Amino acid sequence: MKHTFYLRKPKGVNETLILFSCYFKNERKQFVYSTRQSIIPKNWDFQNNKPNNRGKDVSVNHILISRVLNQYEDEFYLFQSRSELSKTEFTSHSLKQYLDKSLGNISVNKTAFFEVYDRFTNEKIKRKEWKKSTIKRYNNIKNLLTEFEKVKRYKLTFSKIDNIFYTEFIDFCYEYKDHYTNTFNRNIGLVKTFLFWALKKEFMFNNKFINFKKPKRVLTREEALSFEDIKKLYNHDCDDSKLNKIKDVFIFQSLTGMRFGELKLINKRTVNSSDCVVLKEEKDSSKDTREIPLISISKAILLKYDYRLPLVSNQKHNDYIKEVLKDAGFVNEVEYSKTKGVEQEVFVKKFYERISTHTARRTFITIMRNKGIADKTIMSISGHKDIKTFNMYHQVNNEAKIEAVKSVFEDF
Repeated sequence: MKHTFYLRKPKGVNETLILFSCYFKNERKQFVYSTRQSIIPKNWDFQNNKPNNRGKDVSVNHILISRVLNQYEDEFYLFQSRSELSKTEFTSHSLKQYLDKSLGNISVNKTAFFEVYDRFTNEKIKRKEWKKSTIKRYNNIKNLLTEFEKVKRYKLTFSKIDNIFYTEFIDFCYEYKDHYTNTFNRNIGLVKTFLFWALKKEFMFNNKFINFKKPKRVLTREEALSFEDIKKLYNHDCDDSKLNKIKDVFIFQSLTGMRFGELKLINKRTVNSSDCVVLKEEKDSSKDTREIPLISISKAILLKYDYRLPLVSNQKHNDYIKEVLKDAGFVNEVEYSKTKGVEQEVFVKKFYERISTHTARRTFITIMRNKGIADKTIMSISGHKDIKTFNMYHQVNNEAKIEAVKSVFEDF
């Protein structure tokens, strides 16, 4: 018995269903069965009744579709042979029952976009490949893509991850979400990581996303306190005891260069006889243990709290440290810019409004570098391995610039 595949709407311009068909003479009946695969008519080879596999009019999913159609052919011939061997009647009804049973649940990786995304995240989590911060980032990306679908009315399927999607996603991120270049750089990188995984697992065969370009990260001016600023802050007494604790933690960070998330690891056992905090790298377990020297003030802060710093959540600390600096008089205005593609926006804020827990780490690196300490020494304390990332922490302040110029030209 002959069979064929044909399109439900062969003269349309949109995707249309591919149907499997054969004719039962005894029943005088044309048997039609949906393959649940769709294709744009221009991507269909009408002469051979299969997807085009060469030339410009080739579907991005032609390999997947061809695989599914081959399965229908194989199952058709298998059931026909079995019927002949067992001398059972080969009817349209029995064929339908067989195809329902053998191919009824067929998906052949043509799974919904977000279902595959969940498989991706679940695999990474179960294999313990991600830290909590990474899990949170990918959850945020899923929410971002879901919102993109609704706002742009752009149904996400693997076949539609193309240049049109990329253009609309850029517009959505920059205009609707008000993201800047560095945020978009990070997010499109995470999206591409997922798509590479889906491609490798054969959930998709469309590789157009490979050409999605990540914009270069832009060095945004970030604030750092000077050595004199740290002394001024240390000598300032807040009326609120809670804010004094926040101040102590910030001073400790500024004198050690530690990340805020690492402070919870400190206790009596982590401070050795040389007055160094012995710390196992939290963000990358492959990195060596590092020793962070304590000076008299940083050690005094630890002793004050019996080696358990009074920590609150990162978000609350960011809010409170702004209050501390405002109270201490850091109210001068500072100017900074942010970039969206080729557009640059300039902002003005009070100095204290630009301060966060990360400012302390940046302050440590900036002060050490301005004092002429070798990068290798600073990086051994801060835990940086990549000089490019390390350089982003160094903020050259006006005092350093003035001193540099004077040291060269003052004798003139």
